[in-house]
Amino acid sequence: MALNMQTTIVVYWVYLLSNDVATVGLLGLFEAVPAIGLSFISGHLVDQWEKRKIIFICITLYLLLSGFYIFLASEQALNGLQHTQIVHLVYAGIFIGGSLRAFLSPASFSILSLLLPRKHYPNGATWASTAWQLGAIIGPLLGGLMIAFAGVLFGFGLVAVLVSVALVAILGIPAQKIVMKAKEPILQSLREGIRFVFRTQVILAALSLDMFAVLFGGATALLPAYARDILQVGEIGYGWLRAAPGIGAIITFFILANKPLKTAPGIRLLLCICGFGGSLIIFGISTHFWLSLIMLVASGAFDAVSVVIRGTILQLYTPDEMRGRVSALNTMFISSSNELGEVESGFTAKWMGLVPAVVFGGCMTMLVAGITYFRAPALRKMKLDAKAGAE
Repeated sequence: MALNMQTTIVVYWVYLLSNDVATVGLLGLFEAVPAIGLSFISGHLVDQWEKRKIIFICITLYLLLSGFYIFLASEQALNGLQHTQIVHLVYAGIFIGGSLRAFLSPASFSILSLLLPRKHYPNGATWASTAWQLGAIIGPLLGGLMIAFAGVLFGFGLVAVLVSVALVAILGIPAQKIVMKAKEPILQSLREGIRFVFRTQVILAALSLDMFAVLFGGATALLPAYARDILQVGEIGYGWLRAAPGIGAIITFFILANKPLKTAPGIRLLLCICGFGGSLIIFGISTHFWLSLIMLVASGAFDAVSVVIRGTILQLYTPDEMRGRVSALNTMFISSSNELGEVESGFTAKWMGLVPAVVFGGCMTMLVAGITYFRAPALRKMKLDAKAGAE
Protein backbone atom coordinates (compact mmCIF):
# COMPACT_ATOMS: atom_id res chain seq x y z
CA MET A 1 0.00 0.00 0.00
CA ALA A 2 2.81 2.40 0.91
CA LEU A 3 4.77 1.84 -2.30
CA ASN A 4 1.68 2.15 -4.51
CA MET A 5 0.78 5.36 -2.72
CA GLN A 6 4.32 6.64 -3.18
CA THR A 7 4.32 5.80 -6.89
CA THR A 8 0.97 7.55 -7.37
CA ILE A 9 2.26 10.73 -5.73
CA VAL A 10 5.58 10.66 -7.57
CA VAL A 11 4.02 10.18 -11.03
CA TYR A 12 1.50 13.00 -10.58
CA TRP A 13 4.09 15.29 -8.94
CA VAL A 14 6.60 14.80 -11.77
CA TYR A 15 3.87 15.53 -14.32
CA LEU A 16 3.02 18.78 -12.49
CA LEU A 17 6.69 19.76 -12.38
CA SER A 18 7.43 18.93 -16.03
CA ASN A 19 4.04 19.02 -17.82
CA ASP A 20 5.48 16.35 -20.15
CA VAL A 21 4.25 12.75 -20.56
CA ALA A 22 7.65 11.62 -21.86
CA THR A 23 9.31 12.87 -18.66
CA VAL A 24 6.81 10.84 -16.64
CA GLY A 25 7.39 7.81 -18.86
CA LEU A 26 11.10 7.92 -18.05
CA LEU A 27 10.25 7.13 -14.43
CA GLY A 28 9.54 3.58 -15.57
CA LEU A 29 12.87 3.33 -17.35
CA PHE A 30 14.82 4.40 -14.27
CA GLU A 31 13.08 1.71 -12.23
CA ALA A 32 13.25 -1.03 -14.84
CA VAL A 33 16.98 -0.75 -15.62
CA PRO A 34 18.24 -1.71 -12.12
CA ALA A 35 15.39 -4.19 -11.60
CA ILE A 36 16.44 -6.03 -14.76
CA GLY A 37 20.20 -5.62 -14.37
CA LEU A 38 20.40 -6.72 -10.75
CA SER A 39 18.03 -9.63 -11.32
CA PHE A 40 20.97 -11.46 -12.91
CA ILE A 41 22.57 -11.75 -9.48
CA SER A 42 19.70 -11.21 -7.02
CA GLY A 43 18.06 -14.58 -7.72
CA HIS A 44 21.33 -16.41 -7.07
CA LEU A 45 21.90 -14.51 -3.81
CA VAL A 46 18.31 -14.94 -2.60
CA ASP A 47 18.58 -18.72 -3.07
CA GLN A 48 21.67 -18.74 -0.84
CA TRP A 49 20.63 -16.20 1.82
CA GLU A 50 17.94 -16.22 4.50
CA LYS A 51 14.78 -14.74 2.97
CA ARG A 52 13.27 -12.91 5.96
CA LYS A 53 16.52 -11.02 6.52
CA ILE A 54 16.60 -9.86 2.89
CA ILE A 55 13.02 -8.58 3.12
CA PHE A 56 13.81 -6.74 6.36
CA ILE A 57 16.86 -5.02 4.85
CA CYS A 58 14.92 -3.99 1.72
CA ILE A 59 12.06 -2.48 3.72
CA THR A 60 14.54 -0.60 5.93
CA LEU A 61 16.13 0.92 2.83
CA TYR A 62 12.67 1.76 1.43
CA LEU A 63 12.06 3.73 4.64
CA LEU A 64 15.23 5.74 4.04
CA LEU A 65 14.10 6.34 0.45
CA SER A 66 10.80 7.71 1.75
CA GLY A 67 12.81 10.17 3.83
CA PHE A 68 14.64 11.25 0.66
CA TYR A 69 11.33 12.04 -1.08
CA ILE A 70 10.18 13.99 1.98
CA PHE A 71 13.30 16.14 1.64
CA LEU A 72 12.70 16.75 -2.09
CA ALA A 73 9.13 17.87 -1.40
CA SER A 74 10.15 20.15 1.46
CA GLU A 75 10.03 23.94 1.21
CA GLN A 76 13.83 24.14 1.45
CA ALA A 77 14.32 21.89 -1.58
CA LEU A 78 11.60 23.58 -3.65
CA ASN A 79 13.10 27.00 -2.96
CA GLY A 80 16.71 25.96 -3.44
CA LEU A 81 16.41 23.66 -6.46
CA GLN A 82 15.01 24.08 -9.96
CA HIS A 83 12.13 21.84 -11.03
CA THR A 84 14.42 20.06 -13.49
CA GLN A 85 16.89 19.29 -10.71
CA ILE A 86 14.13 17.90 -8.49
CA VAL A 87 12.92 15.66 -11.33
CA HIS A 88 16.46 14.35 -11.85
CA LEU A 89 16.77 13.59 -8.12
CA VAL A 90 13.42 11.80 -8.27
CA TYR A 91 14.85 9.69 -11.09
CA ALA A 92 17.74 8.78 -8.75
CA GLY A 93 15.25 7.75 -6.06
CA ILE A 94 13.29 5.65 -8.54
CA PHE A 95 16.54 3.97 -9.61
CA ILE A 96 17.28 3.05 -5.99
CA GLY A 97 13.74 1.72 -5.58
CA GLY A 98 14.15 -0.48 -8.65
CA SER A 99 17.39 -1.85 -7.22
CA LEU A 100 15.66 -2.77 -3.96
CA ARG A 101 12.81 -4.43 -5.83
CA ALA A 102 15.28 -6.71 -7.63
CA PHE A 103 15.93 -8.33 -4.24
CA LEU A 104 12.57 -7.87 -2.52
CA SER A 105 10.49 -9.58 -5.22
CA PRO A 106 12.36 -12.92 -5.36
CA ALA A 107 12.73 -12.99 -1.57
CA SER A 108 8.99 -12.42 -1.06
CA PHE A 109 8.12 -15.05 -3.68
CA SER A 110 10.53 -17.60 -2.23
CA ILE A 111 9.42 -17.23 1.38
CA LEU A 112 5.80 -18.02 0.49
CA SER A 113 6.62 -21.64 -0.38
CA LEU A 114 8.50 -22.01 2.91
CA LEU A 115 5.46 -20.89 4.91
CA LEU A 116 2.81 -22.99 3.10
CA PRO A 117 2.26 -26.73 2.42
CA ARG A 118 2.43 -27.57 -1.28
CA LYS A 119 -1.28 -28.41 -1.48
CA HIS A 120 -2.09 -24.81 -0.54
CA TYR A 121 0.13 -23.19 -3.21
CA PRO A 122 -2.71 -22.34 -5.65
CA ASN A 123 -4.91 -20.82 -2.94
CA GLY A 124 -1.90 -19.21 -1.27
CA ALA A 125 -0.91 -17.54 -4.52
CA THR A 126 -4.44 -16.16 -4.82
CA TRP A 127 -4.46 -14.71 -1.29
CA ALA A 128 -0.96 -13.30 -1.69
CA SER A 129 -2.10 -11.52 -4.86
CA THR A 130 -5.26 -10.38 -3.04
CA ALA A 131 -3.20 -8.77 -0.28
CA TRP A 132 -0.99 -7.04 -2.84
CA GLN A 133 -4.00 -5.74 -4.77
CA LEU A 134 -5.61 -4.35 -1.62
CA GLY A 135 -2.54 -2.16 -1.41
CA ALA A 136 -2.89 -1.39 -5.12
CA ILE A 137 -6.40 -0.07 -4.46
CA ILE A 138 -5.97 1.79 -1.19
CA GLY A 139 -2.51 3.17 -1.99
CA PRO A 140 -3.48 5.16 -5.12
CA LEU A 141 -6.68 6.41 -3.48
CA LEU A 142 -4.71 7.66 -0.48
CA GLY A 143 -2.15 9.18 -2.85
CA GLY A 144 -4.82 11.10 -4.74
CA LEU A 145 -6.44 12.29 -1.50
CA MET A 146 -3.09 13.41 -0.12
CA ILE A 147 -2.28 15.40 -3.28
CA ALA A 148 -5.71 17.04 -3.26
CA PHE A 149 -6.15 17.88 0.43
CA ALA A 150 -2.80 17.65 2.23
CA GLY A 151 -0.10 18.11 -0.38
CA VAL A 152 2.79 16.08 -1.70
CA LEU A 153 4.96 16.56 1.39
CA PHE A 154 2.35 15.22 3.81
CA GLY A 155 1.66 12.33 1.44
CA PHE A 156 5.30 11.24 1.46
CA GLY A 157 5.25 11.51 5.27
CA LEU A 158 2.31 9.09 5.45
CA VAL A 159 4.20 6.73 3.13
CA ALA A 160 7.09 6.71 5.61
CA VAL A 161 4.68 5.84 8.44
CA LEU A 162 3.20 2.93 6.47
CA VAL A 163 6.64 1.58 5.54
CA SER A 164 7.55 1.69 9.24
CA VAL A 165 4.48 -0.44 10.02
CA ALA A 166 5.59 -2.97 7.38
CA LEU A 167 9.06 -2.99 8.92
CA VAL A 168 7.63 -3.95 12.31
CA ALA A 169 5.26 -6.50 10.76
CA ILE A 170 8.01 -8.43 8.97
CA LEU A 171 9.62 -9.13 12.36
CA GLY A 172 6.63 -11.36 13.12
CA ILE A 173 7.88 -13.90 10.55
CA PRO A 174 10.51 -16.28 11.95
CA ALA A 175 13.80 -16.85 10.15
CA GLN A 176 13.47 -19.52 7.44
CA LYS A 177 15.74 -22.35 6.38
CA ILE A 178 18.09 -21.96 3.41
CA VAL A 179 17.04 -24.61 0.88
CA MET A 180 19.99 -24.17 -1.51
CA LYS A 181 22.95 -25.06 0.73
CA ALA A 182 25.46 -26.07 -1.92
CA LYS A 183 27.56 -23.15 -3.07
CA GLU A 184 28.15 -22.88 -6.80
CA PRO A 185 29.72 -20.22 -9.04
CA ILE A 186 27.32 -17.41 -9.76
CA LEU A 187 27.58 -17.78 -13.56
CA GLN A 188 26.79 -21.47 -13.32
CA SER A 189 23.87 -20.69 -11.02
CA LEU A 190 22.50 -18.13 -13.46
CA ARG A 191 22.83 -20.52 -16.39
CA GLU A 192 20.92 -23.20 -14.50
CA GLY A 193 18.08 -20.80 -13.74
CA ILE A 194 17.84 -19.52 -17.31
CA ARG A 195 18.11 -23.06 -18.73
CA PHE A 196 15.30 -24.27 -16.46
CA VAL A 197 12.93 -21.48 -17.53
CA PHE A 198 13.60 -21.94 -21.24
CA ARG A 199 13.20 -25.71 -20.98
CA THR A 200 9.86 -25.45 -19.18
CA GLN A 201 7.47 -24.27 -21.89
CA VAL A 202 4.59 -23.55 -19.50
CA ILE A 203 6.69 -21.13 -17.43
CA LEU A 204 8.34 -19.54 -20.46
CA ALA A 205 5.00 -19.05 -22.24
CA ALA A 206 3.31 -17.54 -19.17
CA LEU A 207 6.19 -15.13 -18.54
CA SER A 208 6.51 -14.12 -22.20
CA LEU A 209 2.77 -13.64 -22.60
CA ASP A 210 2.49 -11.32 -19.64
CA MET A 211 5.71 -9.49 -20.47
CA PHE A 212 4.56 -8.41 -23.91
CA ALA A 213 0.94 -7.89 -22.87
CA VAL A 214 1.94 -5.58 -20.01
CA LEU A 215 4.63 -3.93 -22.12
CA PHE A 216 2.12 -2.79 -24.72
CA GLY A 217 -0.69 -2.25 -22.20
CA GLY A 218 1.23 0.14 -19.92
CA ALA A 219 -1.20 3.06 -19.94
CA THR A 220 -0.62 3.86 -16.26
CA ALA A 221 1.92 6.57 -17.05
CA LEU A 222 -0.69 8.38 -19.13
CA LEU A 223 -3.35 8.54 -16.39
CA PRO A 224 -2.29 12.00 -15.13
CA ALA A 225 -2.72 13.40 -18.63
CA TYR A 226 -6.07 11.62 -19.05
CA ALA A 227 -7.30 12.87 -15.67
CA ARG A 228 -6.32 16.48 -16.26
CA ASP A 229 -6.58 17.03 -20.02
CA ILE A 230 -9.21 14.59 -21.34
CA LEU A 231 -11.52 13.61 -18.47
CA GLN A 232 -10.86 16.81 -16.45
CA VAL A 233 -11.42 15.19 -13.04
CA GLY A 234 -8.48 16.52 -11.02
CA GLU A 235 -6.43 14.81 -8.32
CA ILE A 236 -9.21 12.79 -6.69
CA GLY A 237 -10.42 11.51 -10.04
CA TYR A 238 -6.83 10.62 -10.86
CA GLY A 239 -6.61 8.63 -7.63
CA TRP A 240 -9.75 6.70 -8.59
CA LEU A 241 -8.43 6.02 -12.08
CA ARG A 242 -5.15 4.79 -10.62
CA ALA A 243 -6.99 2.54 -8.16
CA ALA A 244 -9.59 1.23 -10.65
CA PRO A 245 -7.52 -1.72 -12.00
CA GLY A 246 -6.88 -2.79 -8.42
CA ILE A 247 -10.61 -2.69 -7.64
CA GLY A 248 -11.32 -5.01 -10.56
CA ALA A 249 -8.45 -7.27 -9.52
CA ILE A 250 -9.50 -7.58 -5.89
CA ILE A 251 -13.05 -8.56 -6.87
CA THR A 252 -11.64 -11.24 -9.16
CA PHE A 253 -9.18 -12.47 -6.53
CA PHE A 254 -11.94 -13.02 -3.97
CA ILE A 255 -13.94 -14.95 -6.57
CA LEU A 256 -10.94 -17.10 -7.50
CA ALA A 257 -10.09 -17.74 -3.83
CA ASN A 258 -13.48 -19.40 -3.38
CA LYS A 259 -13.81 -20.84 -6.89
CA PRO A 260 -10.31 -21.77 -8.11
CA LEU A 261 -9.59 -22.22 -11.82
CA LYS A 262 -9.72 -25.96 -12.45
CA THR A 263 -10.62 -26.34 -16.11
CA ALA A 264 -8.69 -25.01 -19.12
CA PRO A 265 -6.66 -22.41 -17.19
CA GLY A 266 -4.40 -21.79 -20.21
CA ILE A 267 -7.31 -20.98 -22.53
CA ARG A 268 -8.85 -18.73 -19.89
CA LEU A 269 -5.53 -16.97 -19.48
CA LEU A 270 -5.36 -16.18 -23.20
CA LEU A 271 -8.98 -14.99 -23.31
CA CYS A 272 -8.41 -12.70 -20.35
CA ILE A 273 -5.33 -11.18 -21.97
CA CYS A 274 -7.53 -10.40 -25.00
CA GLY A 275 -10.12 -8.90 -22.65
CA PHE A 276 -7.40 -6.79 -21.03
CA GLY A 277 -6.40 -5.40 -24.43
CA GLY A 278 -10.00 -4.74 -25.43
CA SER A 279 -10.77 -2.83 -22.24
CA LEU A 280 -7.71 -0.62 -22.82
CA ILE A 281 -8.92 0.19 -26.34
CA ILE A 282 -12.30 1.36 -25.03
CA PHE A 283 -10.62 3.30 -22.23
CA GLY A 284 -8.38 4.99 -24.76
CA ILE A 285 -11.24 6.37 -26.86
CA SER A 286 -13.57 7.20 -23.96
CA THR A 287 -14.19 10.82 -22.96
CA HIS A 288 -16.58 9.97 -20.10
CA PHE A 289 -15.14 9.45 -16.62
CA TRP A 290 -17.43 6.63 -15.57
CA LEU A 291 -16.91 4.62 -18.76
CA SER A 292 -13.16 5.11 -18.42
CA LEU A 293 -13.32 4.01 -14.79
CA ILE A 294 -15.34 0.89 -15.64
CA MET A 295 -12.91 -0.08 -18.39
CA LEU A 296 -9.96 0.25 -16.01
CA VAL A 297 -11.83 -1.90 -13.47
CA ALA A 298 -12.39 -4.47 -16.23
CA SER A 299 -8.71 -4.39 -17.20
CA GLY A 300 -7.77 -5.13 -13.60
CA ALA A 301 -10.24 -8.02 -13.44
CA PHE A 302 -8.84 -9.59 -16.60
CA ASP A 303 -5.27 -9.03 -15.44
CA ALA A 304 -6.02 -10.65 -12.07
CA VAL A 305 -6.72 -13.99 -13.73
CA SER A 306 -3.33 -13.77 -15.44
CA VAL A 307 -1.61 -12.91 -12.14
CA VAL A 308 -3.15 -15.87 -10.30
CA ILE A 309 -2.44 -18.37 -13.06
CA ARG A 310 1.13 -17.16 -13.51
CA GLY A 311 1.79 -17.15 -9.77
CA THR A 312 0.41 -20.68 -9.42
CA ILE A 313 2.47 -21.92 -12.38
CA LEU A 314 5.66 -20.54 -10.82
CA GLN A 315 4.90 -22.06 -7.42
CA LEU A 316 3.95 -25.50 -8.78
CA TYR A 317 6.53 -25.92 -11.54
CA THR A 318 9.60 -24.44 -9.80
CA PRO A 319 11.85 -26.60 -7.55
CA ASP A 320 12.45 -25.17 -4.06
CA GLU A 321 16.18 -24.73 -4.58
CA MET A 322 15.61 -22.63 -7.71
CA ARG A 323 12.80 -20.32 -6.59
CA GLY A 324 14.98 -17.24 -6.10
CA ARG A 325 16.46 -17.45 -9.59
CA VAL A 326 13.15 -18.17 -11.30
CA SER A 327 11.45 -15.35 -9.40
CA ALA A 328 14.29 -13.00 -10.38
CA LEU A 329 13.68 -13.92 -14.02
CA ASN A 330 10.00 -13.28 -13.38
CA THR A 331 10.96 -9.79 -12.22
CA MET A 332 12.87 -9.29 -15.45
CA PHE A 333 10.05 -10.62 -17.61
CA ILE A 334 6.99 -9.23 -15.84
CA SER A 335 7.57 -6.69 -13.11
CA SER A 336 9.96 -4.57 -15.14
CA SER A 337 7.70 -4.75 -18.18
CA ASN A 338 5.27 -2.55 -16.22
CA GLU A 339 7.88 0.19 -16.09
CA LEU A 340 9.08 -0.38 -19.66
CA GLY A 341 5.44 -0.29 -20.69
CA GLU A 342 5.17 3.15 -19.10
CA VAL A 343 8.22 4.27 -21.07
CA GLU A 344 6.70 2.87 -24.27
CA SER A 345 3.39 4.59 -23.55
CA GLY A 346 5.04 7.91 -22.75
CA PHE A 347 7.07 8.09 -25.93
CA THR A 348 4.33 6.59 -28.09
CA ALA A 349 1.93 9.22 -26.75
CA LYS A 350 4.38 11.96 -27.65
CA TRP A 351 4.80 10.50 -31.14
CA MET A 352 1.24 9.34 -31.94
CA GLY A 353 -0.83 11.37 -29.52
CA LEU A 354 -2.44 10.33 -26.23
CA VAL A 355 -5.47 8.40 -27.48
CA PRO A 356 -3.78 6.58 -30.42
CA ALA A 357 -1.00 5.41 -28.09
CA VAL A 358 -3.44 3.68 -25.71
CA VAL A 359 -5.46 2.14 -28.56
CA PHE A 360 -2.27 0.90 -30.21
CA GLY A 361 -1.18 -0.73 -26.96
CA GLY A 362 -4.50 -2.53 -26.55
CA CYS A 363 -4.37 -3.87 -30.12
CA MET A 364 -0.82 -5.14 -29.67
CA THR A 365 -1.82 -6.88 -26.42
CA MET A 366 -4.56 -8.82 -28.22
CA LEU A 367 -2.12 -9.71 -31.00
CA VAL A 368 0.35 -11.12 -28.47
CA ALA A 369 -2.38 -13.36 -27.02
CA GLY A 370 -3.20 -14.69 -30.48
CA ILE A 371 0.43 -15.49 -31.28
CA THR A 372 0.91 -17.25 -27.92
CA TYR A 373 -2.12 -19.46 -28.56
CA PHE A 374 -0.44 -21.02 -31.59
CA ARG A 375 3.17 -20.97 -30.33
CA ALA A 376 2.68 -22.53 -26.87
CA PRO A 377 0.55 -25.72 -26.95
CA ALA A 378 1.76 -26.70 -23.45
CA LEU A 379 0.10 -23.60 -22.03
CA ARG A 380 -3.23 -24.52 -23.61
CA LYS A 381 -3.12 -28.05 -22.17
CA MET A 382 -1.74 -27.40 -18.69
CA LYS A 383 -3.47 -28.18 -15.38
CA LEU A 384 -3.15 -26.42 -12.05
CA ASP A 385 -3.27 -28.92 -9.18
CA ALA A 386 -0.94 -30.18 -6.45
CA LYS A 387 0.57 -32.81 -8.78
CA ALA A 388 1.45 -30.36 -11.56
CA GLY A 389 5.18 -29.94 -11.95
CA ALA A 390 5.92 -32.23 -8.96
CA GLU A 391 7.70 -34.71 -11.16
